[in-house]
Parts: sequence; C-alpha cells; structure tokens
Amino acid sequence: MFKHILLPTDGSEASENAIKKCIQFAKDTGAKITGFHVTPEFHVIAYQTEMLEDTKEEFMQASKVHAATYLASIENAAREAGVPCSVTYTSSDHPFEAIIEAAKEHHCDLIAMASHGRKGVKGVLMGSETHKVLTHSQIPVLVYR
Repeated sequence: MFKHILLPTDGSEASENAIKKCIQFAKDTGAKITGFHVTPEFHVIAYQTEMLEDTKEEFMQASKVHAATYLASIENAAREAGVPCSVTYTSSDHPFEAIIEAAKEHHCDLIAMASHGRKGVKGVLMGSETHKVLTHSQIPVLVYR
C-alpha cells in the first residue's frame, strides 16, 4: 500500500481534521508521514495589512514561527500515534506546485490534504490549492473534507 505520505497543512481547522485522519490512516497502513507547510514569498506589496511594515527579515521570521506552530501539530499527533514523522516547510507563491515538488523530493507515494469545501463563485475566484494538486499531481491524492 502507501509507505510515505506527504501531509500539507495551512493551520486551518480543516487541516487539523485532515491531520488526525491521516495520522490514523498512516498508523493503520504502516506508512510514515512528512508534514509540510508553504509560506508565502515576501513582497513589498502585501495582502495582509499587518505585513505592510514588515522588513523581509521580520516577515521571514514570522513565517518561520507560523510554520513551526502548524508543523508541531503534525509532529505531536504522529508521536502520540507512534507514526514516524518528519516535517519541513518552504516559501512559494504557488503552494500547489510546492506541495507536488515536496512529494517528489521526499519520495512520497501519496499526498493527503484537506479540502475547504469552497463552491460556486467563491471557489472559482479564490481557487483551490487542493484542486490544483489533484489536477497536476502524478501521484495519488487523498482529500479529507
């Protein structure tokens, strides 16, 4: 079956639910987990007002703290379940590409991720990283709702 699962997280409630389910799946199948988070690239023009005054160093430090917090959730759940786990993060303006690349880099045979369930106009306008991973990935993708 699956031996190595990439488990991306964005720190959302949907991701937290996917983490719990994926860790149990990994335990049941004997797979190991690589937790993964994508932080946005630094831009002078920001999409969040609190970032407008950040220097690149401040932005990078804040991104590192967020990644560590989100990935600690995966590490803790895996440790409690006795599932082998490593974690990593990267910066990219295209999370779906970074997720697919991380799966290749870490030799994962499955990507497991959350779906936020956006539909209609909101789904079209905001896009879905999960949908992009589904349509571009060469390996299987397990989606948790």
